[in-house]
Amino acid sequence: MSYKAEYIWIDGTEPTAKLRSKTKILADGEALSIWGFDGSSTNQAEGHASDRVLQPVFSCPDPIRGGDNVLVLCEVMNIDMTPHESNTRALLRPVAERFEDQEPIFGIEQEYTFFDGIRPLGFPVGGFPAAQGGYYCGVGADEIFGREIVEKHLDHCLAAGLAISGINAEVMPGQWEFQVGPVGPLEVSDQLWIARWLLYRTAEDFNVSATLNPKPVKGDWNGAGAHTNFSTKAMREDYRAIIAACEALGEGSKPLDHVKNYGAGIDERLTGLHETAPWNEFSYGVSDRGASVRIPWQVEKDGKGYIEDRRPNANVDPYVVTRLIVDTCCTSLKKEGLV
Repeated sequence: MSYKAEYIWIDGTEPTAKLRSKTKILADGEALSIWGFDGSSTNQAEGHASDRVLQPVFSCPDPIRGGDNVLVLCEVMNIDMTPHESNTRALLRPVAERFEDQEPIFGIEQEYTFFDGIRPLGFPVGGFPAAQGGYYCGVGADEIFGREIVEKHLDHCLAAGLAISGINAEVMPGQWEFQVGPVGPLEVSDQLWIARWLLYRTAEDFNVSATLNPKPVKGDWNGAGAHTNFSTKAMREDYRAIIAACEALGEGSKPLDHVKNYGAGIDERLTGLHETAPWNEFSYGVSDRGASVRIPWQVEKDGKGYIEDRRPNANVDPYVVTRLIVDTCCTSLKKEGLV
């Protein structure tokens, strides 16, 4: 007998990387091994030296094919087994290890939009639907579009064993969200990439596409983000650490250092409108969805918990956003003697 392993990797497309995958047939009991691919077709090599290597780093059951088949997330390596320049996971690994003792965990809220051809799913041909308002967490065929795809995607994520923790309809027709976490920085990033692949693959069966475009419709419509919830052991025990983390994210050049790596087109989404703060200003506040970083009301009440960085775009690289937040906040908490 044999089984199918779907090797999945992040390519070198700029400014927003794409997911790629191909199938390897393995003998029953055969372990996952490195594999090669043509990097000249994925913006990761030139034609005269196109070989690149796929190094398996995370695997889970394949809920689409079923049986013993698996999904295999890979890091992209050069042929000398050094990380390829597009391999952002390799940059997160040492940071996650350095601050492992602070027990950082993340929950990422992935917003996305379904498209039917060139228009968002649910938008009438040649026009616009009613203004946003009734669609968020709505019900009914006049306001909700694509639920059958969303439910199938949720089932697939659960069957794959991912730490998916919820779904909801968002503020625009055809716009949805799923949440992954709370788990560690490498785990949440690996699983979010797999969940994204499953989203695209599930929608494919319905002849619908899913996009992480941060501003899929111009005008008076909300964009799409990847709100990133974060805490450390100290933050889960002491409100002083909550404030220290917020202050660290707003210190010096940190706001712009982060924002420029929080996804392409961030200035189109972070305008100060539609539940966002301006991209070039930093603020934090309790229960404030117009702030850069929100402290949930129950966190203030309990005197401990987590913070929500509302700035990352839907198209952000989770390896990058988790690395930046861990490095900034954990360094500061250690410096302040709060760990």
